[in-house]
Amino acid sequence: MTLTGPGRAPGPERGGEPSPSPEAHPRRMSVSGAAFLGVGAMVGAGIFALLGEAGALAESAVWLSFLLGGVVAVLLGYTVSKLSCRFPSKGGLVAYLHEGFGDSHVTGSASWLFYLAGVIVTAMVALSFGSYASALLLPEDAAAVWVKVFATVAVVAMALVFVIGPNAVGRLQSLIVVVLLAVFAVFIVVTIGEADFGLLAVATYPPLTDIVSAVALTFFAYLGFAVIATTAESLDDPVRSVPRATYIALAITISLYVLISVGVYGTLTVAEVIASGDTALAAAAEPALGQAGYTMMAIAALLATASSVNANLFAAGNLTANLAQTREFPPVFGKPARVLGTMGVVITVGLVLILALFLDLSTIADVGSAVALAIFTLVGIAAIRLRRETDSNLFILLAAVTATFAVLVLFAIDTAREAPRTFAAMLVVGAIAVVLDLIWKSQRPSVVDGA
Repeated sequence: MTLTGPGRAPGPERGGEPSPSPEAHPRRMSVSGAAFLGVGAMVGAGIFALLGEAGALAESAVWLSFLLGGVVAVLLGYTVSKLSCRFPSKGGLVAYLHEGFGDSHVTGSASWLFYLAGVIVTAMVALSFGSYASALLLPEDAAAVWVKVFATVAVVAMALVFVIGPNAVGRLQSLIVVVLLAVFAVFIVVTIGEADFGLLAVATYPPLTDIVSAVALTFFAYLGFAVIATTAESLDDPVRSVPRATYIALAITISLYVLISVGVYGTLTVAEVIASGDTALAAAAEPALGQAGYTMMAIAALLATASSVNANLFAAGNLTANLAQTREFPPVFGKPARVLGTMGVVITVGLVLILALFLDLSTIADVGSAVALAIFTLVGIAAIRLRRETDSNLFILLAAVTATFAVLVLFAIDTAREAPRTFAAMLVVGAIAVVLDLIWKSQRPSVVDGA
């Protein structure tokens, strides 16, 4: 679930085509490599952190919410692929907002919102790490504060990776993904083989509005697909390769999420899943595989969540440095720091720890989901404005924006009714992004003589 940031890489100007020169790109990426990158960004931490939270809304129909979330992700995958092929950039979503809205308050507010989304994602995953570490290492009656302690340890430890060599650890990400896929394959075969499909009967489903509201959370687990768009400059024939890699990655991830959901909710009752919280996958493995199954899934969760924290902090460093360079953020975010690379990373670590220490997983997941949906809605609108330049199908773009915005609205209505404090937190995060942009833009020095 790594979020990528803005800042266009050196290369073609607006409207230009990616250079085919092998000298410009000595190390090319294959379609399968780009697809695997996307799978690695999506699979793992999201399913561990969100399965129980989504169950609180969709109950036994969580598999359907994951399927619908995947449909929304596919529509947005088309949208983002078209943008990345026309405007190849390592900058990701905010770079496309720059193309669609220019250096406006919409782009600036979305940049702050995008950054805050990354902070929220990292805090959510850190809390998931804390839950699994507490469940695996401590007795059942251990104080809840230990979840916060382990979450803090994860954030601090992954931040210190920047001191000992983040590049070396980064190379382990692919290995971790391979291990996770193998573990998930065993989990799916075992749990579905032992599933009680009566627990998944349509009669047990909640109202359709609750299932759709849960899509906001399940979509959150697909956010990593956007990282594929940043590979456009490294792919041969990106016009064909980016969409293929995106759809392959989403097909694999959707299948995994749906099958894992069926396995969990076919093994445990809804009440048991909710009670297990974000350790539901480990709890679902225990009936068929015993304590060894629980331990296997718990260790896999620790690997996935620690890896995700590390990746998100690393992405935050690139994101804030690029935003500072493009003058969307104050220059302090791009300044070097003594131990964590840049001040952007230092600030990010501090914000992540504050969220992890003072908010619960449910609130963080809900706010993060709303923020992500808002950002993708804006990206979809930018794509509509640029449709002639990207040669995009207007119907698909409208379907993507409509679906994303509809899920956001339904989720906001449901949250306002069921959890008004969380809804207020969503509004506060949005307001903070707007205010930060207004303050910075009012004080930002004018560009003089091309500086």
